[in-house]
Amino acid sequence: MAFPSTAVLFLFFFLCLILLPLSLADSSLDPGLPSPSSSDIHDILPKYGFPKGLLPANVKSYNLSTESVFTIELEEPCYVNFEKLVFYDRKITGKLRYGSVSEVSGIQAKLAFIWVSVSAIEVDSNSDMLEFFVGFISKKFPAKEFEKIPSCRRNADPLIDLMDSM
Repeated sequence: MAFPSTAVLFLFFFLCLILLPLSLADSSLDPGLPSPSSSDIHDILPKYGFPKGLLPANVKSYNLSTESVFTIELEEPCYVNFEKLVFYDRKITGKLRYGSVSEVSGIQAKLAFIWVSVSAIEVDSNSDMLEFFVGFISKKFPAKEFEKIPSCRRNADPLIDLMDSM
């Protein structure tokens, strides 16, 4: 039985040293989740357990890092009327994980006469509800309310938008 030469062993170990770190880096990505290079953020949301209509239609661009940190840029700030009036700033940021969005900035909801910042959103799959957090306070809404991608209004008052279009 012949033993491999020193050069062959050296080459084998050299390749192992190069290929092992590369394979470990690739394995750190979750193969079940979409890549950040996918074309439309509305198509990515369901892969994280959220309905497509959580964000308005006027998304200009987005970035989703491998650490699940996202930045979404809208064409312009806008208002959407769900069960509550919601304001989306031009830039929305946060951390996206399956079934939850945390560290949210750039989304506000109108409660009575005041605007409050949404800090997190979670999917309650047992009841098919979305739970929106404003600090330590939360409110649940049916997920079906967010299935359709909403159009934006430039103003909180729909009459102002109507007059602007005339």
